[in-house]
Amino acid sequence: MGQMSLVGTRPPTVSEVMQYQRHHWQRLQVKPGITGEWQVHGRSSVSDFEEVVAFDLAYQKKWSVTYDMLLIVKTFSVVLSRRGAF
Repeated sequence: MGQMSLVGTRPPTVSEVMQYQRHHWQRLQVKPGITGEWQVHGRSSVSDFEEVVAFDLAYQKKWSVTYDMLLIVKTFSVVLSRRGAF
């Protein structure tokens, strides 16, 4: 349906959006993705929402096709090694 991309920011939950502060809205300038900075650099070990926002904003600044490819490769590595999973 075109609502998500392969790589992007972490999709927000409704409860998160209801509590957004002004600086949180910037993370929505990029289409959410199935994988991204948060998924590769911590997942369940990241519990602070501000840290998640920081990952999303960092992704926006670093974005390129090459960087997306790197995140996809890292995603496979993280999933296979089960790093960051509960």
